[in-house]
Amino acid sequence: MQERHEQWMAHHGQVYKDAAEKERRFVIFKNNVEFIESFNKAADKPYKLGINGFTDLTNKEFQPFGNGYKRLSSPKPSSTAKPFRYGNVSAVPSSMDWRKKGAVTPVKDQGQCAGDTCNAPKEASHAATISRYEDIPPNCESALRKAVAPQPVSVTIDAGEPAFKFFSSRAFTEDCRTNLDHVVTMVWYGMSETGIKY
Repeated sequence: MQERHEQWMAHHGQVYKDAAEKERRFVIFKNNVEFIESFNKAADKPYKLGINGFTDLTNKEFQPFGNGYKRLSSPKPSSTAKPFRYGNVSAVPSSMDWRKKGAVTPVKDQGQCAGDTCNAPKEASHAATISRYEDIPPNCESALRKAVAPQPVSVTIDAGEPAFKFFSSRAFTEDCRTNLDHVVTMVWYGMSETGIKY
């Protein structure tokens, strides 16, 4: 395990301030690797976990990286609120994948969002402009599917599930939780080869 930790440190460019910090991080790394391997060995979930750049962090230390979304204000019900734009849509494709249509970039490591540097020339060249937004009715998968059929959609999720920190592949399928603290883009929906709807 120590050799794996050394390899992980080299791969991620991790350097610790002293031997005590390195030992503390090794224990966290070891516990996380054991959690990942135990989870994958159990094979009772359709998704897999993997070692990544967060493997030497505790769940609490990971929160600023994965749980940065803060809603500014709660929406208030209003009698003048517009109805959901796609509420009356009845025909939607059984599957949609905006990745295959070239509408989104491949998945990438964003690092800590608050520390990303800006590429000024790319920022000045806009591929699209957001002119308005609307909320999708909460806890309604059919409404979400209707909204994703014509374009990718920003979705807030609860990233507090310990497995989320090490998510590696396939579709993350934990129960819906309500502490919305992370934003992702929903770019596809459909059915797996085994008949599971995603």
